[in-house]
Amino acid sequence: MKSLAVNLLFSSLLALCLPVAAKPLSIGVSVSDLGNPYFERIARAAEQEARLQAGSEVQVQVVSSAYDRQRQTAQIDRFIADGVDLILLSAASFDGLNEPIARAHMAGIYVIAVDVRAQGADVTVTTDNRAAGALACDYLVGKLQGTGRVAIINGPPVSSVLERVNGCRDRFAQSPGIELLSMDQNGGGSFEGGFEKMTHLLTAYPRIDAVFTINDPSALGAERAANEAQRSEFVIASVDGAPQALERLPQPDTLLGATAAQFPSRIARKAIELGLRLIRGETLERDIWLIPPELITADNVGDFKQW
Repeated sequence: MKSLAVNLLFSSLLALCLPVAAKPLSIGVSVSDLGNPYFERIARAAEQEARLQAGSEVQVQVVSSAYDRQRQTAQIDRFIADGVDLILLSAASFDGLNEPIARAHMAGIYVIAVDVRAQGADVTVTTDNRAAGALACDYLVGKLQGTGRVAIINGPPVSSVLERVNGCRDRFAQSPGIELLSMDQNGGGSFEGGFEKMTHLLTAYPRIDAVFTINDPSALGAERAANEAQRSEFVIASVDGAPQALERLPQPDTLLGATAAQFPSRIARKAIELGLRLIRGETLERDIWLIPPELITADNVGDFKQW
């Protein structure tokens, strides 16, 4: 009996001395629209980078908010309940997610805003969206030689879209010969929305010289609407650098003249890098990291490395 007690005591002491296996890193990713190749690429690149940096056992959950704030709030709360260590968030609202982000912080979870800003996030990684809008619309002004009738197909009221449109409008305002016909058509950032809103514009205006769309799905939808209406008098410029848009740029019948390319893989990799640094207790140099865009046209599309 005494021998059994000694053995049990020895086993207990040994168990206390053995290292406890670390819990695999767990990451929650909530993006705006997994039907958009840009956001799909952010999600997959984040997963790849996390496994590269923290090992193959990293657990990654990927969900889509569909630009719905309530849906995204529920997603964040599920991440918290599941005990994730890090959340990457493409916010459906800049200031509408304060409470769930605060709950994440109370649970010891870091929140990295990707693509758009989110109030309360620990750090933001995004494209320089004002520069992207300015690049695309500078291209349009050049094509029109400073004179023409232009329209903007807008999108969801998130920071990236607002900044792109502001950058575009600032560039248009520098050219007195540019007449802005419309900028309040919200296509939702989708192909279907671009098609619908371009159809409205084509009905309302017998002549349009150029169109700026807030992303490539909207641009491709706008081009389809123009084709169906047998209208080809205008040129389209956009933001994204999506594979489907790059395929259209060199085509002889395209209306898409340029896209200010974003780099979703770079955004995702930087977000994971910064998140892991925060988990290790490091202090970051700044709280906003901007990734420069690059203008892609038919002239340089062959040199551009896709997402």
